[in-house]
Amino acid sequence: MTDTQWPVFEVFHQQARGEPHVHVGSIHAPDAQMALVLAKEQYARRMACVNLWVVSAEAILATDYEDADIFDHGTDKSYRESTGYQTTKRAKAIGDTAEI
Repeated sequence: MTDTQWPVFEVFHQQARGEPHVHVGSIHAPDAQMALVLAKEQYARRMACVNLWVVSAEAILATDYEDADIFDHGTDKSYRESTGYQTTKRAKAIGDTAEI
């Protein structure tokens, strides 16, 4: 943070009780209380809103894009998908003239 900018806060918005909070943007504010006020003015005026979260951007821990290999699957789990199975041919019915 430089001397001329306030800290960044990420804003999460909930449209109705029981629904997940969704990231809607970020704001600059001197502290968390002011971030909540500014978030209300910016993100809750025109949209339906029952709850807001503001989180200091410095508090968010994320993976590095260079570490993408940690998301690779260690084992083959194609049996969980329908593409992992072969289809069988239809058995010939009595009187059926279709070729197998």
